[in-house]
Amino acid sequence: MNTANTKSKLGTRTNLSQEATRDISAALNALLADVFALYLKTKNFHWHMSGPHFRDYHLLLDEQGEQLFAMTDPIAERARKIGGTTLRSIGHIAKLQRIPDNDAEYVDAQDMLAELADDNLKLSAEIRATHNVCDEYGDIATASLLENWLDETERRTWFLYESTRNTNR
Repeated sequence: MNTANTKSKLGTRTNLSQEATRDISAALNALLADVFALYLKTKNFHWHMSGPHFRDYHLLLDEQGEQLFAMTDPIAERARKIGGTTLRSIGHIAKLQRIPDNDAEYVDAQDMLAELADDNLKLSAEIRATHNVCDEYGDIATASLLENWLDETERRTWFLYESTRNTNR
């Protein structure tokens, strides 16, 4: 099956231009890759948390992981609704993600929280950049979704940052 034929079979009716579909879908796919990367890092740190505040941090990261995972389907479906395609594999995520992995065997609890705070801050910048692409093409539906996710991301950043303050490191 040739690529052009496959693409036409996946086409979705939209009144956005081809350029808008291309650019917004690309921004959404990069954002989705970042969300998956941050989700997995958050769960990694949740699973490997230790120390005197274990329970609080373990529960915090579990809650934040659930929130991140809840973003994934709406992001992917939004790309499809506007006529684009979305991520297909872990390899595709790895190619697009801008949030770095952390494969260290051990990470101190406070370092975990600080790293996740930084990553969420980076994610908020990427959400804003995606919103700018949507604004450029008048895609208010995608922009509206992004605004809610930005608020959630800023809340995660705030909680993580506050959890690292005034500690004896």
